[in-house]
Amino acid sequence: MTAVVAPASNAHAGARPGGRRVAVVLFNLGGPDDAASVKPFLFNLFNDPAIIGLPAPFRGWLARLISSRREASAQANYAMMDHGGGSPLLPETRKQAEALRERVAAALPGDDIRVFIAMRYWSPMTDRTAADVAAFAPDDLVLLPLYPQFSTTTTQSSLKAWAEAYRGPGVSRTICCYPAAEGWIEAQVAAIRSKLAEAGDAPVRLLFSAHGIPEKLIAQKGDPYQEQVEATVAAVMARLAAGGVRVDHALCYQSRVGPLKWLGPSTPEAIQTAADDGVGVVITPIAFVSEHIETLVELDIEYAELAHAAGVSPYLRAPAVGVDAAFIEGLAEATVKALGRTGTAPDGPGCGRAWGACPHLNPERAAA
Repeated sequence: MTAVVAPASNAHAGARPGGRRVAVVLFNLGGPDDAASVKPFLFNLFNDPAIIGLPAPFRGWLARLISSRREASAQANYAMMDHGGGSPLLPETRKQAEALRERVAAALPGDDIRVFIAMRYWSPMTDRTAADVAAFAPDDLVLLPLYPQFSTTTTQSSLKAWAEAYRGPGVSRTICCYPAAEGWIEAQVAAIRSKLAEAGDAPVRLLFSAHGIPEKLIAQKGDPYQEQVEATVAAVMARLAAGGVRVDHALCYQSRVGPLKWLGPSTPEAIQTAADDGVGVVITPIAFVSEHIETLVELDIEYAELAHAAGVSPYLRAPAVGVDAAFIEGLAEATVKALGRTGTAPDGPGCGRAWGACPHLNPERAAA
């Protein structure tokens, strides 16, 4: 499967002779194509040292054990989404990539713009995409993770894999995060306002649900993820308030696995608290830009069932931003701005303090 998103004929449209070759690389975690690829996808996930910190070969042994034990249950979950037993993440990302290419090409009509996808744990994987980018021979590269908030478990892992794989030409710069960037926040607010309107006069609590990580990553690795998620929530709430919307809200974390203590409260706990307080829930995936198993199964099915059993009504879920025009325009503007600099920097406000893992404040950690 090729990693190039924009067809060559479209990518060259409007480019002047002598214009720059610009490669934009979008990073995400990836997902299995079908039921047969669930187990190898899980192995790749748990064999990442950013996820399980054991040294080789112990990490590989544990990854094989976990992927074998979880294969059947994971296949059942993927089957619920009606995507051929696989994940919709790659098709969703391809739509985002093409929308982004169109906007960047419109802003830079003299340049040859191509957008590539590099998935961390399944096709198109980083090494294949790195080879495709090298074959394009760009003058300039913009590395753009589709993780709004930086974490060692997502952004750092993806950028590390890229640094190890890419041997092609071009001046590279990285957009490390965008937790409070204008387009990202505007898209979130629009989705939330729509669901609040659907709730009508019913008392509801707005739950911001982010993917959780172990607490020790904050203390031991200086991971800025929690602070950046909180910054996203604060920016969304400020924008809602500026538009005259006042709503009770809470931040929670989903997808916990393993025995370690994770960031909390968990999303199921927050749903139960809403039930105890006699309010409904409007839930929004505050750290996801695309629909995938965590939204379509975990939020829409598993947590909806929990809410129903607890008597929470209504239970409404705001969609991921996907190809929302404000979000894509924001990414395009960030890409164009990044071409005017080198190195690593956030789009908009980044870390509020000097976190040890922040690649902007600590450039030597950018791909550590």
